[in-house]
Amino acid sequence: MTLLIIIIVIALIFDFINGFHDAANSIATVVFTKVLTPVQAVLWAAFFNFVAFFIAKYIIGEFGIADTVSKTVLPQFITHHVILAGLIAAITWNLLTWYLGIPSSSSHTLIGGFAGAAIAASGFQAIHVGVITLIIAFIFAAPIIGLIAGTLVSSLTLHIARKAKPHRADKWFKRLQLVSSALLSIGHGLNDSQKVMGIIGAALIAFNAEYAGEIPHWLQLTDIHDMHDWVPFSCFTAIALGTTAGGWKIIKTVGGKITKITPVEGFASQLAASITLSISETLKVPVSTTHVITGSIMGVGAVKRLSAVRWGITINLVWAWVLTIPVSIIFGIISYYIFSIFL
Repeated sequence: MTLLIIIIVIALIFDFINGFHDAANSIATVVFTKVLTPVQAVLWAAFFNFVAFFIAKYIIGEFGIADTVSKTVLPQFITHHVILAGLIAAITWNLLTWYLGIPSSSSHTLIGGFAGAAIAASGFQAIHVGVITLIIAFIFAAPIIGLIAGTLVSSLTLHIARKAKPHRADKWFKRLQLVSSALLSIGHGLNDSQKVMGIIGAALIAFNAEYAGEIPHWLQLTDIHDMHDWVPFSCFTAIALGTTAGGWKIIKTVGGKITKITPVEGFASQLAASITLSISETLKVPVSTTHVITGSIMGVGAVKRLSAVRWGITINLVWAWVLTIPVSIIFGIISYYIFSIFL
């Protein structure tokens, strides 16, 4: 029981870190276009991160991404030591990339750490190859979809506003950025909170399989679709609180280093990213909000001219994305071996 509680607490800590690590995704453009101050922006994003819980529960009616994440490792190979080692590996890589200001994927970090720990414990037979292959495919697909959506939304927006005076256009699109930022924050909450839900759900199912009938009702779970409300509520709350802590180093990269963002372009990139996240939610595929918003910003920048995008920065980001899962798997393996010595 004690180990399970520790796992749940660490999972929520990861969720909190995910929030401040990925705060840049929702607020970078509204900060750099001076629509909101940094403090106002993080509070705005955090509020809509939390609103996403009610949308998932009462409008969508399910937590499909949580189900997908829980299947990264085959059920018979999931143990509490595997989950704990995976979480520690994910937290380590997340903090390292945050310190370096690299907008890597918290989602892929968590999945890689979880898979790596399972591989260390039981070999490659422990992982669900189909699920991981799908997630890896979207490392490349998500930013490309974001880029295409950014290009299309930006082109359409510029066409609609082509006769507007620049000053008036900036004024209106600053207001519209509040809407697009809210939509993006909802998408971020829906996508990223569910990944931790999947990990907690897997831990609860493993615990119930081992100690059936010996645990309190609120910890009982045999099917990921039957989670008690405290699990999603806690996860959405943790990511919202993490967002309020901000992630200023990454905000600088996303908001200003990829391309110069105007209010029109900020609106277009956020709307394009929120559309992409809605597609991933429908497909129940856990994608990186970092990859999506970065791809959208690149698409928006490319509409002006290709040289407006700082492709050197972009190439470095792509390398970080590609390396995240392999490096996280290695961290997961190392973490599991360390735990096996002391636990």
